Order: sequence, then C-alpha cells, then structure tokens
Amino acid sequence: MGEYLYKHLPLSEPLIRDLYRLNPWWDRKPQQVLPPTRRHLVGQIQRRLDRRLAPIIVVRGPRQIGKTTAQLQVLSDLLAQGVSPRNILRLQADELPELISLSEPIVRIVDWYEGEVLRGTLNEVAHRGERTYLFFDEVQNLKAWETQLKMLVDTSTTQVVVTGSSALRIELGRDSLAGRINTIEAGVLSLTETAKFLGEDLGDPFLADNGLEPLVKIEFWRALADYGRRCAVVRDRAFRAYSQRGGYPLAQQRQDIPWSEVADQLNETVIKRVIQHDLRVGDRGRKRDAALLEELYRLVCRYAGQSPDVQLFTREVGRALRANIGPQRVRQYLRFLHDTLLVRLIEPLEIRLKRKRGSAKLCLADHGLRASWLQEMVPLDPDELAANADLTTLAGHIAESVAGASLATISGLDLAYVPARGGEPEIDFVLTVGTRRVPLEVKYQRRIDAHRDTEGLRSFIERTANNAGFGVLVTQSDTDIVLDPRIVALPLSTMMLLR
Repeated sequence: MGEYLYKHLPLSEPLIRDLYRLNPWWDRKPQQVLPPTRRHLVGQIQRRLDRRLAPIIVVRGPRQIGKTTAQLQVLSDLLAQGVSPRNILRLQADELPELISLSEPIVRIVDWYEGEVLRGTLNEVAHRGERTYLFFDEVQNLKAWETQLKMLVDTSTTQVVVTGSSALRIELGRDSLAGRINTIEAGVLSLTETAKFLGEDLGDPFLADNGLEPLVKIEFWRALADYGRRCAVVRDRAFRAYSQRGGYPLAQQRQDIPWSEVADQLNETVIKRVIQHDLRVGDRGRKRDAALLEELYRLVCRYAGQSPDVQLFTREVGRALRANIGPQRVRQYLRFLHDTLLVRLIEPLEIRLKRKRGSAKLCLADHGLRASWLQEMVPLDPDELAANADLTTLAGHIAESVAGASLATISGLDLAYVPARGGEPEIDFVLTVGTRRVPLEVKYQRRIDAHRDTEGLRSFIERTANNAGFGVLVTQSDTDIVLDPRIVALPLSTMMLLR
C-alpha cells in the first residue's frame, strides 16, 4: 500500500484518547448499551446509506429527540453486518474542546484517522471494494464545517452522516453542499413510535419514505382515514399517552417516573440548554439576552397554534421585563427559537403578492415542552378533554400547533398557512407539492358542523388560482358526518400516523 503521508500528523494526546473513547470498536470493545426501541429515523438513515444518492446525509432536529441514539444504532447495525470496525469513524463535535484549537478540525481528524486507524486513504479502501462511514454529531458547532465536508466528499469516496440541532447553521451549509446532501427532518416521537414505546404496534408510517406525491391524492387521505379507524383501539391508547406526556423519548420511555420529574428534566436538558448555551452566543461571540429568550419562549407557549402580531409580543415582553424592547429584536429572537427547532414558524402563503404580509404561525416542537415550561397540562385526548371542557379552546390551539409541527417534519414538504384577509377565512395549513396544494383545517371540537366548519376549505378549493382539488378536515374524533365529497375528515390522532 505504501507509506501513508499523514501518518505522523500531530494530534494532542487528550484528543486521541477522546477519539478512541468515542470509537471503542477500533479496539474490538463494545459501545455503550443502546435503547432497544428504535425510531423510524434509524431506517430513514439506513435507506439513504443504501441508496447512496448523496455522499452526505444530514439529520436535523431539536435537542434530546434521539438523533445521537439513532446514529449509534445505525452504526451498530453496520458492525453487525460485517463492516470492518476500522472503516467507521465517529466524532462528537460538541463535546471535545480540543477540537477548537485545530485548524480545519474535520479534515485534520480524518487525516489522522486515515493514517493511524484506517491505514490507508478513504479512496484506497474504496478501491478495495470496501465502504467507509464517517459520523459527525452536532457538526454545526465547528467553524466552516460545510466547506471542510465539501472538500472531503469532493476528494474522497466515503459516506457521511451528520446530525445537528441548529436549523440555521445547517441551512447555511446547504448552499456550499448543493448536490452533495440529503436532509432528514427529525421531530419528536410520531404516534407510531409512541405506540412502540408502549409495547404496541401501529405499523410503519402511513406516508412511505419515498416522496411526497401521495399527499396530493384524495385517495391517499381517504385510505389514511380508513386505516385510522381500523387501528382505533391501539391508536387511541397511543394518543392518550402522547396527550399526557408529549413526544420526547424520555417522557414515553420512563412511564414509571412521575411527570413532574420528567418535566424538570426536559426543562433542564432541552429548554434551558438552548437558552443558556445555543442561543446566548451569537455571531462573533456577541451574547444574547437569556431573560428575553425565556420570556419570549413563555409567550410562544401561550400563543401556540396562533399567529400573534409581533407588536403584541413586543408589548407583552416589554411589560414582563420592564424594558424597552423593539419589534426587530423580538423578530430576531423568534428566529433564534425557530433555528433551534424548538419552534416552527409557519409563514403565510403568498400566491400573488410580491411582499409577504402577516405574522408567522407558532407551532411548538412538542406540547410536552409547553406543559413542562408553563407547568400547565392541557389534555388533547378527547375523553380527558371532555372532563375539562373549560380547556377546549386552548386545547384547540395546541392541537393546531401539534398538527403543524408534525407536518413540518415531513422532509421536503412546503408548509404554509393562509391568514384571514379580504373577507376570506383563515386556512390553518396549506401543503404544497410542486404546483398542487392541499388545504388543511383543524377543528378540534366534539361536534362538527358540515357547512360552517368546512367553509374555509370549500372557499380555498373553489379558487382556481389555488390549484387545490380537495381539502382535509382534522377533527377531535372519528366522525360519520356527511361532508362535501371534496373534503376528507380524520382525527388528529390519525393524521399523526403519517410519520
């Protein structure tokens, strides 16, 4: 094979020890014990590795939803399939302070890995007919990560899996990596995954991981509604658990722990971690205002599923903090929350207007975070909600937030909403696939009025410019009410079987 040029490339002894600890398989030692329950995310990553459509797979999603665990489970499967342990490198980019001192740390680590572990270049191993896999966790924390990865995959035959919890930093790298990247949007547990944690089986996601075309076919939504009815017993049990604890793996995995303790842990490891670490340091080390972020997130929780005007937020934040805070700063901090994927800002749909108008709709990554942060549990389960009728309106807003957050994690889907204007009613969400649109309304109430509750959908469908042949009505429960044949009704619990 010949002497490898970078064999003696210097890395500090502590960094080398860290790398061996992160990669115990190099010495034929076991990795950490992994949870037996697997998210659909594991299969999504594996399918993309098998297809090899792009050299880099990016998985982005909020903190603590299981991205690292999924990465380790994929890695474990590769080893079980016979991939040489030395053909796999894993780097935890947010836990190795020694990396900061390196110039081009990703490339330098790979140089060292080729010389000391792989004992050959990535290309030499590829020419032997072997595959190599590079896993980078929270890679967005490294400066110029995208240019380093671009150079790496442009000069080497390998496959890279990247995870990150910052939408902004990952998105900024997409331009540099155009044509080299395949992105997976990861959210909290879906209902099918929640069932798994309960030892139940709701099957695979109803929307297969191979494109968005089914979403613009009314037959697909009718089949989904029928499927929900057929598995209603298990579906409703899973939805009740989701209603009570939200979609974070920790919350569902540890049903034996009281919610109050789980809530404290979520606050500590997710919300406070974002506020105290991810968002406080901005460009060039400029510190952000933690108190403003906390208060703004509290307001977002209060207005989940709604689209309040920025001026309203500005007034309320100013009063709460007794400070003079401008709307531009509020917009900036809302964008920060969106960039951590704790909040999804669903923008207004604009078909004819050159300039966007209207505020974004606020959808929380998980209603369990709202419950933990505000210390206020609002049930979504129809039976529990019936016993707390005074919470119906608030539950309706939260249900809309849940629907939006769930749809926002369908990779590649263009999601917007239509504000009420000019006598036209609001449309909660509009799904766009190519040139076709599907309006979706959430009516989270015990009884549905076939005429009144479908007015917005019918109006949207009948406008030729919208190019929408049908609409979807998301309800609280299964309904037998006769609707316009262009409208498919299904419960929120059934809609959540999509993913």
